[in-house]
Amino acid sequence: MIIELKNNVSEARAQELAQELKAFCIHYDGRYTLITSSSVKELEAKYHSDADRITVLNDDMQLSSRAWKQETRTIDINGVKIGGSTNHTLLIAGPCSVESEEQIEQSATLLKELGISTLRAGAFKPRTSPYTFQGMGLDGLKLLKKMREKYGFNIITEVRDATQVEDIIEYSDIIQIGAKSMYDHGILKRCGKTQKPVLIKRGFGTTLQEFLQCAEFVLAGGNPNVILCERGIRTFETKTRFTLDLCGAAWMKEYSNLPIILDPSHAIGYAYGVPDLARACTAMGVDGLLIEVHPNPKVAKSDASQQLNHDQFRELTGSLKKVAEAIGRKII
Repeated sequence: MIIELKNNVSEARAQELAQELKAFCIHYDGRYTLITSSSVKELEAKYHSDADRITVLNDDMQLSSRAWKQETRTIDINGVKIGGSTNHTLLIAGPCSVESEEQIEQSATLLKELGISTLRAGAFKPRTSPYTFQGMGLDGLKLLKKMREKYGFNIITEVRDATQVEDIIEYSDIIQIGAKSMYDHGILKRCGKTQKPVLIKRGFGTTLQEFLQCAEFVLAGGNPNVILCERGIRTFETKTRFTLDLCGAAWMKEYSNLPIILDPSHAIGYAYGVPDLARACTAMGVDGLLIEVHPNPKVAKSDASQQLNHDQFRELTGSLKKVAEAIGRKII
């Protein structure tokens, strides 16, 4: 149940009510809102005088539900807006990992040439094997900061575990919670205490409800700026890395009020398929794409097989703009 309190209800009274109702208390759209478990279906009469609107929901996908908030949330990333009625498709691009200053400088130059506002690259890499490149860590974050200051990008980078949250918040503009960290409650709860946008990637064995309920941890913590990212799920198929769940994306567009970004690079795992998938994703009218591009994918230290080279990415960007235009959207 979501209980939106009247505008004249004080913080002290809201906190008192939250304690009595065993509810989360957040300040949203200029007033306090309480969120209880969805198993609570009725508010006692003695609390009605404080309540302005009561929404009863069937499951714990509550703050993210269109049954509560019908319009897709607008996320403002330092003046770059997605969601809501913007009709913007945010193109996020860059290498899988920060590997050197020369490499990330080449990537930044390409994005600047193409008018792309958001640079992605990992500094902490949650790899499957402990014997592979694990990222440059804090030095990588400092290089990303240098690119932001030089070129004016927004930076998105991944937090691997709760010990890195403070550094990621300091150095990034969008906090990425990866598929392997989606269930880390330490990360989720800390991200609920900041107002920076948080992009959560769906775990490759995660149901849509589990995915949305992870987002609820951030939303219920007080941060309304959550973005969902579908990046492929594990199926019986072995010829591709994962299976991009466009059906799941369609479901989230219908039932969730959170912006949706699709990641074709991680889904297929092979560069040859990324352009076609990216165009299909754009045609769905989603709020963004996340695409990996590297100056020389053959020597990339992580995910070499799925990264586009610069010429491939230039060609893809041109076609994405045409697809977006055909459905009344704009690549930003």
